[in-house]
Amino acid sequence: MAETDQVIPEESEPQQNSSPFWGRSTKIVVIVAVLLLAALTAWRFQGLIIMTVTAGVIAFIINPLINSVNQRTRISRGWVILLIYLVLALAVVWLFVALGVAAYEQAGDLIELIPNLFDQIVALLESLDQRSEPVVIFDQFTIDPVQLPWDSITNQILGLVEPTLSTSGQFLRQIATTTVRTVGNFLFVFVISIYLAIEFPHFGKYIDSAASQPGYRDDAKNLSKEFGRIWDAFLRGQVILGVVIFVVVWLGLSLLGVRNSLTLGLLSGILEFIPTLGPVIGTGVAMMVAFFQPQNPWGLESWQFALIVLVFMIIVQQIENNLLVPRIVGGALDLHPLIVIIGVLMGASLAGILGAVLAAPILASLKLVGQYVWRKLFDLPPFPVAEERPDLMESLSPEQSAESIDAADTSNDE
Repeated sequence: MAETDQVIPEESEPQQNSSPFWGRSTKIVVIVAVLLLAALTAWRFQGLIIMTVTAGVIAFIINPLINSVNQRTRISRGWVILLIYLVLALAVVWLFVALGVAAYEQAGDLIELIPNLFDQIVALLESLDQRSEPVVIFDQFTIDPVQLPWDSITNQILGLVEPTLSTSGQFLRQIATTTVRTVGNFLFVFVISIYLAIEFPHFGKYIDSAASQPGYRDDAKNLSKEFGRIWDAFLRGQVILGVVIFVVVWLGLSLLGVRNSLTLGLLSGILEFIPTLGPVIGTGVAMMVAFFQPQNPWGLESWQFALIVLVFMIIVQQIENNLLVPRIVGGALDLHPLIVIIGVLMGASLAGILGAVLAAPILASLKLVGQYVWRKLFDLPPFPVAEERPDLMESLSPEQSAESIDAADTSNDE
């Protein structure tokens, strides 16, 4: 029987890195090129980036609800996501239909109001016709509105309106194009948000794999926790505040007899996402509606009724700032109101409404990164100890607080 030759594999030698290392100038050139390319991409695809960020915000807000339903039921996470997003889509469609019906009704009221306005103008001219004195005297010139060539003026007005009416077909085509684009953007945001909601549980693994060294891995975990605390407090807190303000303003203005109280309440709730400036805008709109309202159930003058609405909105904002905000949002942002206002204006100029809404948490996140970089530059601990964080001390038990202080004292002695 012939012996079979056995081939013994040779031990593979460890591969040495034959690729040359980059010099300092090469690294600087590559970093600058990457930053320029990223800035060019952000500028060129700004609309796409805004929609992607919107999808991420929606997924971030809904993620706790997905986790809660997934933990309390035996339904898989994928089916829970599809179910919740289906309910969200139906709610958004219902909201758009409701707003469309309300806008149609208000447009009908305006159309009915225009003939009455013309009747009032004609009655005013007839009353002026019965006066023997001219209405306006300016130096040596007298102006009597009744003797003005109204037919010629009417023809000129019609001449200005006819070109607008002739382009009504083009206007309708623009409306149709805008509607199709809006529906397409909504579907894009909807689908991307579903994918992001599915990937949320894996983000921690991605962070661990990106930070290779153990020390930086701990820093990445701490930074991610702080980022989560900031965005949780703002986004989910603003959702709760928006719902509360919507209900309170709606019911309060309804009791006061302000028209369109439902729309005003919805507007005030949405504007809660714009810190500092949003409540001011909502109050101003409510005052304007109350001031130009023809009648009110209290028989007050327009300015008196608007003043009552102002007092009500101020009371609502004071209750929100002193009772609701400290308990819901807390001190997660820790930003001066002036910085928030400037950030909102800058965000609105860069990215529109989404930039204004996300300005505050972005500033808080930049502040967190800036503090981390500052401490690393001066060889300080990258994260403050518990005694430097009052909000953290309040969340700890007395035993944990004592241990944190003892640990801080030990590190200072060393």
